[in-house]
Amino acid sequence: MRVGVFGGTFDPPHLGHLILAAEALHQLRLDRLLWVLTQDPPHKHGRMIRPWEDRFEMVRLEIDQDPAFELSRVDIDRPGPHYAVDTMRILAQQIPGAELFYLIGGDSLHDLPTWHAPRQFLQACAGLGVMRRPGDSINLDALENVLPGISARVHFITTPLLEISSTDIRDRIASGRPFRYYLAPAVYQYILKTNLYHNA
Repeated sequence: MRVGVFGGTFDPPHLGHLILAAEALHQLRLDRLLWVLTQDPPHKHGRMIRPWEDRFEMVRLEIDQDPAFELSRVDIDRPGPHYAVDTMRILAQQIPGAELFYLIGGDSLHDLPTWHAPRQFLQACAGLGVMRRPGDSINLDALENVLPGISARVHFITTPLLEISSTDIRDRIASGRPFRYYLAPAVYQYILKTNLYHNA
């Protein structure tokens, strides 16, 4: 079984996330794609992040209609900080024999040598699904010098240019600008019901 691992804070999850997930599912020929909500992201300490319960519910609502998508509690049911290497090791135990493909952006691939235990993380992955932005530049040779074997694990995913971000959506909500069509309808309704970002 080929399983994708799509991690993020998803604050909030939006249509761009869905499009990227669908492209990864198709291009990497995945059987399942796990959405892994990061409860306590080490790289975002000091930033205001909405309660994980709200973010978890929004992701659940967003992916509810696609049977290939699954919401994982792997980073919810353990204390933080949550490092990708630990997430992958736990998932390997939970899904024995699965080939795990970790999805990252091109900028994250560039920063991979600075991650916690990057070599061990790479060994825990059958592959890295790298979602590239049009026009970005990735030097695999330089990465290979630091993390030997990475080139063989990288699978580039072609995605459309999507100028949608959770940061922009939060700003739109807080300032009273339109945001409805950036989100799945159920997520939009949840935000209206909870006033989650209106006082950001």
